[in-house]
Amino acid sequence: MIVCKLTLLTTAMVFSLLACSVHAAWRPISGGLMTRWSEQVSPDKVLPEHPRPQMVRPTWRSLNGLWDHAIRPKDEPRPETIRGKILVPFPIESALSGVKKAVGEKNRLWYRRTFDVPSEWRAGRLLLHFEAVDWDTTVWVNGKEIGSHKGGYDPFTFDITESLTKDATQELVLSVWDPTDRGFQPRGKQVSEPKGIWYTAVTGIWRTVWLEPVPVASIDRLEMVPDVDAGILRLTVKGRGTAPDAGIKAVAKDGANVVATAVGKVGQPIELKIAGAKLWSPDSPFLYDLAVELQRDGKAIDQVTSYFGMRKIAVAKDEHGFNRLMLNNKPLFQCGPLDQGWWPDGLYTAPTDEALRYDVEITRKLGFNMARKHVKVEPRRWYYHCDKLGLMVWQDMPSGDKYIRPDQPDIERTPESAANFRREFQAVIETYHNHPCIVAWVPFNEGWGQFETDAILAWVKQLDPTRLVDGPSGWSDRGTGDMNDMHKYPGPGMPKPEPKRAIVLGEFGGLGLPIEGHLWWNKRNWGYRTFKTRQELQVAYDVLIKNLRPLIGMGLSAAVYTQTTDVEGEVNGLMTYDRAIIKFDADKLARMHAKLYLPPPLVIRNTIVPTSEESAQTWRYTTTKPPEGWMKPGFDDASWSTGQGGFGTKGTPGAVVRTQWDAKDIWLRRTFELKGAAPTSPVLRIHHDEDAEVYVNGTRIASLKGFESAYIEVDLSQEAKKSLRAGANVIAVHCRQTRGGQYVDVGLVDVVEKPAKTK
Repeated sequence: MIVCKLTLLTTAMVFSLLACSVHAAWRPISGGLMTRWSEQVSPDKVLPEHPRPQMVRPTWRSLNGLWDHAIRPKDEPRPETIRGKILVPFPIESALSGVKKAVGEKNRLWYRRTFDVPSEWRAGRLLLHFEAVDWDTTVWVNGKEIGSHKGGYDPFTFDITESLTKDATQELVLSVWDPTDRGFQPRGKQVSEPKGIWYTAVTGIWRTVWLEPVPVASIDRLEMVPDVDAGILRLTVKGRGTAPDAGIKAVAKDGANVVATAVGKVGQPIELKIAGAKLWSPDSPFLYDLAVELQRDGKAIDQVTSYFGMRKIAVAKDEHGFNRLMLNNKPLFQCGPLDQGWWPDGLYTAPTDEALRYDVEITRKLGFNMARKHVKVEPRRWYYHCDKLGLMVWQDMPSGDKYIRPDQPDIERTPESAANFRREFQAVIETYHNHPCIVAWVPFNEGWGQFETDAILAWVKQLDPTRLVDGPSGWSDRGTGDMNDMHKYPGPGMPKPEPKRAIVLGEFGGLGLPIEGHLWWNKRNWGYRTFKTRQELQVAYDVLIKNLRPLIGMGLSAAVYTQTTDVEGEVNGLMTYDRAIIKFDADKLARMHAKLYLPPPLVIRNTIVPTSEESAQTWRYTTTKPPEGWMKPGFDDASWSTGQGGFGTKGTPGAVVRTQWDAKDIWLRRTFELKGAAPTSPVLRIHHDEDAEVYVNGTRIASLKGFESAYIEVDLSQEAKKSLRAGANVIAVHCRQTRGGQYVDVGLVDVVEKPAKTK
């Protein structure tokens, strides 16, 4: 007994020493910003969750953990030794990789590891899955090249059965080359020299790598199309190595209760009739369980488990004739953040699945019902969390190649670049097609890589007619797609309603607040508007959201606030980059956002003082500082010049310049008549670049800092409203130029919101 105990103790010590040795070979690079989840990361516990929740087999193995790596010149052959340690799947540029080194387009990144194959796995086929590797990948198993792949965002798989040796231990080697912004490939916000809105490059493996044994004939892919109107789920099962007459059996469940069963053939659509279907929505994200069998002679030879949601998204007119985004045949305003999906410790890769879920949880807690995933594609588990928590998703295709300005024609890609874009985007659409959370595809953002716009939007709609296609998001609209998408900072704003498309605000806000101790850089931080305190930030946000509600009544169907978190130099997040601080009052935001989802109001707008947006309005103005009382009625402005609004310099964003103003300051006056009853809810309509003060009858009604890139509406205090009187009134403005463009134009509008009809 004593000998036995000593033997057990010695064995335990050996395993302990081995574990210590493994941990000693890796540690995150210190000195940078980290999240609290980074402490949970270790080589023996790296994103261990099943990476493909919508097609699960019980037997699989993660290859995440410590690998060997080497960075070598791009054109050199495979190095003789690959010994440096890297923690997969964290990109090599990240702190959690344990390396934190740039690779660049002149070098190639090599990976190596070994793995064992259990004897029971050798009866069928062995699949090697890569959830994502950025960008150009070649794979060898036991010295034999088994394939290559180009694409940074779509999963890919190799059958490595024929490359296995009889030995227990097998060798896996990868080479990866990524030109980042020196190439044409989709790469999102990655650049070689990060600054402003551009972030650190990501190279190599950045999602889970895993092994899966499958039968010789197996299920390769599921295609699920819910038909809410018919109460049917249409299911197509794609096979690998299957006979044409292979059978399929599918069972849908609500908990323990079977709700539908259907049989059919592999590769052919079968229908599961879901009587009285529970529909998926943000308020009720119900998911049915699904079990699928591949059968031969009535017996199961392969089985997978999955889930689905019964959900419909479309554009249709409401009772007032406005095109709306319809969820399950009912109009629902969609509001959510622009979600970059970056992490200070893992860059493209969240440190843990809990961290990945946290962003979705906070988005819902803040009262948002959607998120726009911005020029990045996430691991499948992120969409699983969105499915479970009821967060609708607009999914961008990552941008790449050349860019265009708003007034330029589409770029001309090379045949190789165009083919690569189509191949990778199609792979993304097919990979994520079954997630009910995804309600829209966004092929292009702000002219980034925008080419053959009309053809690409039509092609995406053909690939997936069950979802909306944004066309495109911001800038260079070509009149196609399901949505006309405006970007306006800080906004809000909207395009004019259209007869066929829905009107959406694809980006607005961008209110910044740098918080010391939670910054990627102590300098070079950037936001569309930057504030010094959380109170100032909250007040500014309140104004933005309050101004959204009338726009909904005028036909706006969705709004996307920039953004979920700070990212590197950007400080305009709802949270800090490390997710340690939510910058806003979460409960207050949830209450504010809840009002946006009420039935659209009927908004009546009566112009009190017109702006010069559509027709010129005459003002008296001077660029020489006037005497005291210049803003009051009775002041003699006869010596001032006469000019037509707006006033500024051409090229200023959103400006309608009719009178050149390029001096430091300008003072404006104008008289208007107020007839009839006093206005109910007057607001100031203004475009200012930069600081502006506005007076009515000598009373200051607004003091605005910074600049706008378009016309906005500003609520007036009760005191400001009382300054208006029947008969003659004077509106006066002082605007000061501080930097960049310059412009000013103002007006007054009475905005009356009548409650929406409720059924």
